[in-house]
Amino acid sequence: MKGTLKERMLPAPVGGGFAMEGYWVWCGSVVKGEDGRYHMFASRWPKTYPMHPGWLVASEIVRASCDTPGGTYKFEEIVLPARGPQYWDGRSTHCPQILKIGGKYVLYYTGTTHPFGDAPYDLKLDDPRVIVARAGKRVGIAVSDSVFGPWQRFDRPMIDTRPGSFDNFLISNVIPCIRPDGKLLVVYKTRSYLKPPYTAYSLHGEMELGALIADRYDGDYMSLRTDRPLLEDKRFLLEDPFVWYDEDGYNMMAKDMNGKLCGEFHGSVYAHSDDGLHWDFRRDSVFASRKILWDDGVVREMGSLERPFILFEDGKPTHAFFATSDGHDNQGFDNCTKTWNMVVPLKTE
Repeated sequence: MKGTLKERMLPAPVGGGFAMEGYWVWCGSVVKGEDGRYHMFASRWPKTYPMHPGWLVASEIVRASCDTPGGTYKFEEIVLPARGPQYWDGRSTHCPQILKIGGKYVLYYTGTTHPFGDAPYDLKLDDPRVIVARAGKRVGIAVSDSVFGPWQRFDRPMIDTRPGSFDNFLISNVIPCIRPDGKLLVVYKTRSYLKPPYTAYSLHGEMELGALIADRYDGDYMSLRTDRPLLEDKRFLLEDPFVWYDEDGYNMMAKDMNGKLCGEFHGSVYAHSDDGLHWDFRRDSVFASRKILWDDGVVREMGSLERPFILFEDGKPTHAFFATSDGHDNQGFDNCTKTWNMVVPLKTE
């Protein structure tokens, strides 16, 4: 992809993408199914809970479909529902990423659980359910021969934390990328336990990015760098990576949490790598901005522009998807009343 994503973005269709009345909707990932239609795998949870941290205790992955990539996507089914606190992903399934690998559909996702009763609707960050569920975030896969299922889930996460390394607290927000040799490069978000003495709410460190490689989706995932994260400068905080491979090598876009890298608070930063391990993060350059031009002619600064996903067809990027909200004043989803997965068509030069 030449240039920045924002240079390729056409006006976003008002009413495009995927939304559901009565639900917070997030984390859209799209694949063309065996029926020739487009299927979005997304996260949703009831609006009876706060947007954050409600997803930690009530999110479920669903499938929506549309004849065209731009939407409007229609809800079809719940794909990965809650299945009991005894399972590692028994309370929440979140952040889906769908791939077609050979004849299989492989759905990567974040899951977690907790041993307590149902969460109250006025759920707070200091609730024991939230604390335990956050620390329990791990990454797994579900596999199917068809985009319509049934989906095989596993009793253990596919990607777990590693004691003694920088990713020893939680694993989430995974993005898989198929390499030219057929192996998988996986980039993920993580946090580390802090060393004592602790203070209130200081059990873990800031978010960081790591990378893994696997010969196949159901094989062993080996760390590319065991002792330190991909971005070592602690001034910068990134999450929500999206990774793809083209003729120039590996590419990544990620959400700039404090804006110190790309120059825009919660904007997207770009990075390039030849090997998937050593990344050159482009500084002072916004790859995708929260300021979006819509097809009604209005430019709106979205409260959130997260969980990016780019749809490639015949090797070319055609549409970008983002989880977004109507939040304002740089508060993102903290003061939003609506979230949905928006879609932006891209120039196909």
